[in-house]
Amino acid sequence: MAASDTGPTQDTAPDVALRLIVASCRADLAKYRAVTLKSRRPIGIHQTRVALRRLRAAFTVFRPAVGGPKVRSLSAEAKWLAGECAPARDLHVFLTESVEDVPPPVKRIAARLAATHLQRARAALSGARFAAFERDLASFAADKPAVAGGRLDEFGRRVLDGRHAKVLRRGRGLAELDEERLHRLRIAIKKLRYAATYLAPAFAPKDAKPYIEATVRLQGALGALNDRATARRMLADLATAARPTEDVAGALKVLARQAASGAKRRRRKLERTWKEFRKAGRFW
Repeated sequence: MAASDTGPTQDTAPDVALRLIVASCRADLAKYRAVTLKSRRPIGIHQTRVALRRLRAAFTVFRPAVGGPKVRSLSAEAKWLAGECAPARDLHVFLTESVEDVPPPVKRIAARLAATHLQRARAALSGARFAAFERDLASFAADKPAVAGGRLDEFGRRVLDGRHAKVLRRGRGLAELDEERLHRLRIAIKKLRYAATYLAPAFAPKDAKPYIEATVRLQGALGALNDRATARRMLADLATAARPTEDVAGALKVLARQAASGAKRRRRKLERTWKEFRKAGRFW
């Protein structure tokens, strides 16, 4: 059940390791929630979502060892909060990374949408539901498990074997995968990446680094393809938010072509990162 001052070790019980991770995520959530509530800086909403995503991933990784209604409830609330923050972050990414030279009329519509999305996120992060979630999260992180047992390295091998195998299955025939199957592969590699990150302290972190980096690159390549689906949703939102006096149909079509461009380049990058991932040695 031991854990070092900085985090779990190989003989840390999975239940204890999860609580250490939850405490770290909670600290990050508090930090960036404060930024989101006080300013419009994009880093606030982005890192708030990251903290919530890390929380959900941790609960999923450790679910085989640490289940129960409290974990399910905390995971569900983190998912809800992430969903409330998502529109603000997605719109910002679309405007700054998916397209360029956004026309002034579209920028004005986007500014109105951004204000609405930020208000929605702030309401979720400052309401009674969040306060209850934060209390439950603090209680979970502080509680000592009733019966803590097992070792993190033994638990980690089982989890990583399963998730690695699932990614390989999802990636079969990569060149022929359609958008839906690529999405499923992206989810699988994201889950593997978080599992590898959380469980690496139970092994040799230096050995884990190349493998984790390979999962990060592969997830990024898959995310670039998924950005096209997000872009379609953002364009639809902008079209719906346009006032009758704002004729932006032509401008949105131009932006749609920008967002959809580079498909072959993205596919090539995906194939390259897939090969790199297949070559990366397991560290567990």
